[in-house]
Amino acid sequence: MRKKLASLCVVGALFSTSALAQEDETTRYDRALAAGYKAQFICSGLWNGGKSLEDIKSDELTGIYDRVAEIVPTLAEEVDEKARRVRVRFADDVPPRMAIWNSQSGCTSMPIGFDESEKVMPTEERTLVDDQPWPIGDRDAATTSARQSTTVENAAERAFRTDQYGGKTSAVLIIKNGKIHAEAYKQGHDLHTAQRTWSVAKSLAGTLIGHSVQQKTVDINAPVEIAEWQRPGDPRASLTINQLMRMSSGLVSDTAGNRTDALYMGGATVTERATIWPLLYNPETRFRYANNDTLLAVHATRAQHPDFDPFGFFQKLGMTRTYAETDWQDNYILSSQVWTTARDLGRLGLLYLNNGVWNGERLLPENWRNFVSTPSGPQPEARNFGYGATFWLMNNSEGIPKDAFAGFGNRGQYLVIIPSLDLVIVRRGYDTGDNRFDIEAFTKDLVEAAK
Repeated sequence: MRKKLASLCVVGALFSTSALAQEDETTRYDRALAAGYKAQFICSGLWNGGKSLEDIKSDELTGIYDRVAEIVPTLAEEVDEKARRVRVRFADDVPPRMAIWNSQSGCTSMPIGFDESEKVMPTEERTLVDDQPWPIGDRDAATTSARQSTTVENAAERAFRTDQYGGKTSAVLIIKNGKIHAEAYKQGHDLHTAQRTWSVAKSLAGTLIGHSVQQKTVDINAPVEIAEWQRPGDPRASLTINQLMRMSSGLVSDTAGNRTDALYMGGATVTERATIWPLLYNPETRFRYANNDTLLAVHATRAQHPDFDPFGFFQKLGMTRTYAETDWQDNYILSSQVWTTARDLGRLGLLYLNNGVWNGERLLPENWRNFVSTPSGPQPEARNFGYGATFWLMNNSEGIPKDAFAGFGNRGQYLVIIPSLDLVIVRRGYDTGDNRFDIEAFTKDLVEAAK
């Protein structure tokens, strides 16, 4: 009996030691994620966004994921202005987490344990066109119609009142008939301040895919050419970009909404993380909102179109302060990781109001606006909004025209496009999970004011 008890004690001690080791490892990994998150957002906020470090800590580094929220303030950052790098140490026995900036794609989060001597970044400079006429540049952007502008301005100003629509608003931009009728920013922000789009990036991804279709290099209804799925018998090889854009792939993911912490904060890559999930349902039978579907849609587009070029596309539109960021193996993270200004989002809205034509050149297929704004297949359950192809639909919202469609992003990023009213609404923010902006009510009020 004593030997048996002794054996049980040894086994118990081993389980206890193993549990402690696992707990220590989890804590260490969370610290690594927190360090990566802090390095990435400081890097992007400084050199994509044009923000001060103080504002970044107040805006981007508060109200964040519970998993890292309490850790982030405890980690010290090192900002290298000359090299445009941010380092954040999380442990004494490995190199610090690092984010490196370049002028083409913004900041790249490097993997845990990265040797910083190994990465060479692009050096192509951006061409700013602020002095050109709107919408390419910023000159003569505002309307001269005082009566309607005053009405719209009054409605827009209410977005900054927390008792009106909720949230924490940083920018509002209202474009009617091609001109800016209202524009306002919180203190410390202006027309050239960029913020992360979060999931509005998905709508940007859909736009870039459309541009590839217009260039006749991509067939969104053909089986995807994702290398990791090409072994005989892999059912995922029959999926299409169209299905991925509509969140109807049938792929499973780790959580609803598919957080992708390892990619967004851990320095993992798109090919490592997005391609691993199996089919759980037949395609086009279930709607499941997932970052992976957008990442895979872009990945498959690049397989057909190696010259896929967000930087060049944004430059063409005058979106010169928009950065489509990549992982450290140069895969675009177009599910969330784009930084842009309110005016640049307004330009994107104008591209859709013009049905894909910009400065006399067709950049999107003639039917693309209708394609992205039309529901097809399974739809979200228990929501006020439908889903098209990388855009949300506001066709069920009372008081809002049926043709309204929108890009929605975490922390209150909104781009609403209403072709029938020639109206674009941009609202940016730093909302939290328990204090969200009511974009439906705001849009309804602006629709009334813009009549």
